[in-house]
Amino acid sequence: MKNNAVLRTILVLVGAVIMLMGVNVGAGGMRTLGWQMSPDFIAIKDAIAFGIQDNHIRFIGGVWFGVGAAFFIGGIMLVRMRPTLVVLCSIIAVAGLFRLSAMDMDILLSADIAPSLGLELIAFPLLAYWLAKSGQK
Repeated sequence: MKNNAVLRTILVLVGAVIMLMGVNVGAGGMRTLGWQMSPDFIAIKDAIAFGIQDNHIRFIGGVWFGVGAAFFIGGIMLVRMRPTLVVLCSIIAVAGLFRLSAMDMDILLSADIAPSLGLELIAFPLLAYWLAKSGQK
């Protein structure tokens, strides 16, 4: 029972962090709201093309917020949400693999990306395993 309490707490915390990241991108677009980095890292050469891409990125931020909300709710409704959370953990791991398509090891292994990549490729699969095991009798 104590193990489930720890798992629930982790799910709520993971959900809250992901929701904050989703708001940062969803409300801030490509520039973000600046909660993780300064929003002045980008120069716009084509305002219309930027506006279109920025709008797509805002949508992706909203999706990320929704993923976070699912983890948060999963901490409260663990039994009902368990299968969904396992799938979301798997999706996050697959998404982490897409980072590798950049094929730039300097960026992938940088202090700005490596922690996220480690969470995506190691922590979320472990969380999926924990979730799956927690549902077995």
